[in-house]
Amino acid sequence: MPSEKETSSRKITKLDLQAKEIGMGGKLAPETDEILYKKRMQQRKDVQLQRLKVRKTKKGLLIVFTGNGKGKTTASLGMALRTIGHGHKVAIIQFIKGSWTTGEEKALKMLSPNVSWQALGEGFTWETQDRVRDEKLVKGAWQIAKTFMKDESYQLIILDEINIAIKLGYLSSKEIITFIKSLTNRKNHIVLTGRGAPESIINQADLVTDMRLIKHPFREQGIKAQECVEF
Repeated sequence: MPSEKETSSRKITKLDLQAKEIGMGGKLAPETDEILYKKRMQQRKDVQLQRLKVRKTKKGLLIVFTGNGKGKTTASLGMALRTIGHGHKVAIIQFIKGSWTTGEEKALKMLSPNVSWQALGEGFTWETQDRVRDEKLVKGAWQIAKTFMKDESYQLIILDEINIAIKLGYLSSKEIITFIKSLTNRKNHIVLTGRGAPESIINQADLVTDMRLIKHPFREQGIKAQECVEF
């Protein structure tokens, strides 16, 4: 006899397939008659309400923004804006960046006292040119990050460019995963950003977005980083 969890999973799958079959609507729908179109959309609405009803689980998520495209940190800071809008506390720990002040940092600090912004890096490797110091700063940032992740008063913790720190060999993905898994019944959301997220991190995450690079003005046009776009 299937368990309650298995039954719920099957129901979710069935409803998802029904929603896909009905479609999104708009000009994608085959109906030319508006009455028939309205009937289709009502069916989709009924299925959607059921989809939302059966999805009852809530938990602290592990979220990864990676890929070579622009927007990884920006996406995480959009979540920060959303979080402070709901009156919750946010911690942002920057592992590599930190040698300059960004518009996002200024804005979030002006908007809410619930933001703890820890800019603990000193820049890219070609700027610092000191592997020993870079590793020391990263390991220090990781210790600080752990204190925020254990603090239940923080709803969102962003570990900005931590994937780069892993890629450079300053932190191990195993250590990160082991620590996060040790936080039993965790309610807060943890975001890891940076290109080159390792498979072990991706496999452990609940939500992963890969930002794909199509065009970039620095590469194609030789345009420098500009205020309001890059920082």
